[in-house]
Amino acid sequence: MINSPYIVFAAPDIHDEEINEVSACLRSGWLGTGPRVARFEAAFAGYKGVDASQVAGLNSCTAALHIAMLALELEPGSEVITTPLTFCATANAIIHAGLVPVLADVDPVTQNIDPAAIEAAITPRTSAILPVHFAGRPCEMDRITAIAERHGLALIEDCAHAIETEYKGRKAGTFGDFGCFSFYVTKNVATGEGGMVLGRDASRIARAKVLSLHGMSKDAWHRFSDSGYKHYQVVESGFKYNMMDLQAAIGIHQLARVEASWQRRQAIWSVYETALAHLPVTLPAPAAPETKHARHLFNLLIDPEASGITRDRFLEAMHEAGIGTGVHYLSLAEHPVYQERFGWRPEQWPHAMRLGRTTASLPLSPKLTEHDIARVCRATENCLTGG
Repeated sequence: MINSPYIVFAAPDIHDEEINEVSACLRSGWLGTGPRVARFEAAFAGYKGVDASQVAGLNSCTAALHIAMLALELEPGSEVITTPLTFCATANAIIHAGLVPVLADVDPVTQNIDPAAIEAAITPRTSAILPVHFAGRPCEMDRITAIAERHGLALIEDCAHAIETEYKGRKAGTFGDFGCFSFYVTKNVATGEGGMVLGRDASRIARAKVLSLHGMSKDAWHRFSDSGYKHYQVVESGFKYNMMDLQAAIGIHQLARVEASWQRRQAIWSVYETALAHLPVTLPAPAAPETKHARHLFNLLIDPEASGITRDRFLEAMHEAGIGTGVHYLSLAEHPVYQERFGWRPEQWPHAMRLGRTTASLPLSPKLTEHDIARVCRATENCLTGG
């Protein structure tokens, strides 16, 4: 019997500021896309060091990825190279944009896409590269950018884990044509559901905003505000991807604490590194010089031969101890839908296959108390040593 409360994996750290802002939003009578979305966009642009015209708030990172590829007007049926060690949304967005995902294996240490594998995967049909900054660790963007430029390819960064990430003094999401961010409930900045697309070209972001709301020339805030009704025109067949003020109300204050939250996760990370160093598992590799790791996921690699326990049994044992864990991720090639559609087999990308079958992520929310952190460490040790 567990006497302590269950530790939810990646529980959001919600403060009174968010609750009060949501209450004010509800009382304002304006819940959809409006002034709070504009505030959140401006604050996010400021954090990334770009102009507010270069960002658009959306309802998910998946939407951001989809919209980015449409705004680039990539040739239908062309290939987009990405990593097999990612959430299915990365591949699904490529497919929904009318493009073909092509996988390039990861570096077994960093778990990020290997630039040499990208180069090897390029064909005459390749139109873009879509790297994912896995767990908040930046990809080797100098090499990847050079590859994209050399072959004339578009570059879209999946920054779902990487709001705070930096590479050689430059913020993730500012290297490519587009950077796509997630504010899902488990993310470092959470709005429940939500995303942001950041673009180098403000005109493409303007088109992304139109595409995100049915292809209309004006959003509801500008049609129904107190300045009077404004007519709109539908200029494209768009989507329903817009962010609501209710979401932005949370995000405004989450973003205001982004660095303080990062510092807290950094402190938890350091405790894990020290407390778990003696166990028969592989811990995350140190952050590379001249980079900032967003500390989004702390994932262990569990070798059954070394630890005497399978990854899946470890997950079960942690649950029994009252600790929530995650798997990030099974290789995309493990999933039936892609095997059936593209003929993928996990063995084609052996590093991603091995990592996906042995990885387990520990709780890393800034909401964790010192008691919670000690429980996670104690349970991890007990599960791995039979204690």
